[in-house]
Amino acid sequence: MASGFFVLLDDIAAIMDDVAVMSKVAAKKTAGILGDDLAVNAEKASGFASSRELPVLWAISKGSLLNKIIILPIAFLLSAFFPIAIIVILVLGGLFLAYEGAEKIYEFIFPHSHEESEGITEETFTEEQILEAEKGKIKSAIVTDFILSVEIVIIALGTVIGKPISQQIAVTSIIALVATIGVYGIVALIVRMDEAGYKLIKFSKDEKSISKFIGNLLVKGLPLVIKSLTVIGTIALLLVAGGIFVHNIPYFHHLSETINIPSIIKEFVIGLALGLVVLGAVNLFKMLFKKKK
Repeated sequence: MASGFFVLLDDIAAIMDDVAVMSKVAAKKTAGILGDDLAVNAEKASGFASSRELPVLWAISKGSLLNKIIILPIAFLLSAFFPIAIIVILVLGGLFLAYEGAEKIYEFIFPHSHEESEGITEETFTEEQILEAEKGKIKSAIVTDFILSVEIVIIALGTVIGKPISQQIAVTSIIALVATIGVYGIVALIVRMDEAGYKLIKFSKDEKSISKFIGNLLVKGLPLVIKSLTVIGTIALLLVAGGIFVHNIPYFHHLSETINIPSIIKEFVIGLALGLVVLGAVNLFKMLFKKKK
């Protein structure tokens, strides 16, 4: 009895060790999406009155968790009974990521005017209007999170396809949970950077004090942080997309093996090339749709 119990413990320890190793691999694969998720949510959680930023972010976080609760069981059922669907969704997700990355680069090179939205503050809106505007932004953020959550879950699941279903559930659930807590925890810190900066500035009356210097740095640094996250997220999107194509489409897998350059460059180029193709197709469809109207 005792020896059987210790064998069971040893098996459990081995499984947990495998789950930890696979979780690290899955985390690396999903890092690009998490970077984009972070940039998107930092942008969506900003622009509110200071007192409303954290409540809004908490509402979006709960929506994100609900998204993953919905997505995970569907993904596990597909993995168990129709595994080829995971590859198909993975490639389709890769095309979406490549399109997003290519669109951001295209807009940077050929900028066009966007309708600028006014900040949601107590000075510009009544309390009822603020709450209504918050609901709209929260809903929009949760819908965006749903799309990104599908990609995160499928990519994480794609790294453990062929493994026992128990390990698939463990690894993918860990990544989903870490993604939610990690992304929204960091977003909370980012959106409160300027508030912390203002408090440090008020804390000291000496113009040359350390607290005032750090405070100014935090206030001025917030827009730069969000912009840098957008750039990093765009590069990561194309790298992740390229990696999906190289590892799941035989043509690109063989093509990458024949080209003797670092894999990171190959994946970026393939991701960007397919992203531009999808972007061209989408823009062509939009033009034709406008003409019909």
